[in-house]
Amino acid sequence: MEQHKPHYFYVLHCKDNTYYAGYTTDLARRLEEHNSGRGAKYTRLEKRRPLKMIHHESFSTRSEATKAEYAFKQLTRKQKDNYLAHYNKKNS
Repeated sequence: MEQHKPHYFYVLHCKDNTYYAGYTTDLARRLEEHNSGRGAKYTRLEKRRPLKMIHHESFSTRSEATKAEYAFKQLTRKQKDNYLAHYNKKNS
């Protein structure tokens, strides 16, 4: 039986105190890509690195993960802070 990789929505905290949200199937690889300057255009700027992964959620499909990413990106900064605080409190 074929094993399916999980699909992740993740949030990085940037050195300039901003957030970057994304999608991947490999969290460690993606974080390394961002920190080496090979990730998204937003994280390539030196002022944003190093980045720290502060949140991730696992989904069974790419569609679910990218919908979670999109929904997060629509939030205000205050709403993002509340989301992260609530989710991390709920799962600790």
